[in-house]
Amino acid sequence: MELIFDGILKAISLLVSMDPEVMGITLLSLKVSGTATLISLFLGISSGTAVALTRFPGRQIVVSIINTGMGLPPVVVGLFVTIFLWRNGPFGFLEILYTPTAIIVAQSVIATPIVTGITLAAMQNLPPNLRLQILALGATRMQMLWLLIREARLPLLAAVMAGFGGVISEVGASIMVGGNIKGYSRVLTTATVMETGRGNFDTAIALSIILLLLAFLINYLLTRIQQRERPR
Repeated sequence: MELIFDGILKAISLLVSMDPEVMGITLLSLKVSGTATLISLFLGISSGTAVALTRFPGRQIVVSIINTGMGLPPVVVGLFVTIFLWRNGPFGFLEILYTPTAIIVAQSVIATPIVTGITLAAMQNLPPNLRLQILALGATRMQMLWLLIREARLPLLAAVMAGFGGVISEVGASIMVGGNIKGYSRVLTTATVMETGRGNFDTAIALSIILLLLAFLINYLLTRIQQRERPR
């Protein structure tokens, strides 16, 4: 209990003093995970909507792959992203391994199936005849897609929360592709692992509390938006 209490005191001290290193790590975590979430939203909502509204051979296999992807182990993603970005790999010429960009790539791969799966479920739960009714009113296909997405906005906000929550708390892929380089690619989760390995439990607890606060504030904001949009 003393370790936890010391960790809480240290977290307060780091936040109040605006420790430059901790603030840098926190901002980088927010930037990396925020960017990865935005990328996953673009890819996930697009692909989830396309699969939900289209009938084609092998659709059930595609849906099964998406559902499986929602539980992708981060270390597996980290392994394959590392292989692809290795200097002898297919994308080694980009020279982005052990950079924040590589972490964004890995986290996007992790979050995209989550967003895709939730979008797919949300679209499938809409009334079957809604699409035909919208088209019958003279809407174009793009207008129909926009209206369907608006109709499913509440579960899609849940997709944002799930996607962001999945990547902000991820450590395996981030440490594998980012390298946990001080002042460059170190994020809250990788810093926590490092401090724990060093036996600096008070610092590790402090970083964990900051991570929890960050995740809570983002999700609280999204929840407020979601509940405000909820039909009464």
